[in-house]
Amino acid sequence: MSHYTVAFAGNPNTGKSTLFNLLTGMRQHTGNWAGKTVITAEGEFTHHSHVYRAVDLPGTYSLYSNSADEEAARDYIIFEQPDVTLVVLDATSLERNLNLALQVLEITGRAVVCINLIDEAHRLGIDINLKAISKRLGVPVVAISARNKIGIDALLDQVERVATGAFTAGPLVITYNDEIERSIAQLTPMVEQLFGSKYPARWIALRLLDGDNSLLASLKSNFNGKAIPGTKEVMGHGITACH
Repeated sequence: MSHYTVAFAGNPNTGKSTLFNLLTGMRQHTGNWAGKTVITAEGEFTHHSHVYRAVDLPGTYSLYSNSADEEAARDYIIFEQPDVTLVVLDATSLERNLNLALQVLEITGRAVVCINLIDEAHRLGIDINLKAISKRLGVPVVAISARNKIGIDALLDQVERVATGAFTAGPLVITYNDEIERSIAQLTPMVEQLFGSKYPARWIALRLLDGDNSLLASLKSNFNGKAIPGTKEVMGHGITACH
């Protein structure tokens, strides 16, 4: 049997943990993220001939390190690099939930977007064009109801496609204004030189430009204190390093 890791990401109250519990059943345990008081849950499920280690990331509204939950979710996706990041969205609040999905997809293309509560959306008269969303995001998109066990097999089939490499995609590239893009272009090669091609250089460059000191701390701890550039600020004459 092949073994893969799936990280469950999503806003609070999207049914993410309901889906996690449905798939893992009693085959799960809880603990704390290293160095944090944030609780983590892990479990296991199988689909076809594959075994999946499921990691239920803390429910967060973003990956911008405004809380310990957000830092834990962000660091797991970046440094542990799960085979699949399953982003669970609420079908009745897609506009709000897509913010987190876009942030995840800027980090990794090894993702499946799971639109949960589809039965509730239908009850409210909400029609969701899955094909259009999938085309725009560049990853598989599946509608389910975890509570009523609707669409679960279809979801797991897409998780399998991404995990096995039958489906591949790079991180989503969102184009920012010219000034930010120039700064990204200058900083990205430096990030790639320091960390290689394993990590999402463009996304790291964006966070450094935004002065994300929490990410700097995580990078340093994961690279054994290796010297890395300090916070970057976009200036009128380009990028100035503030060590």
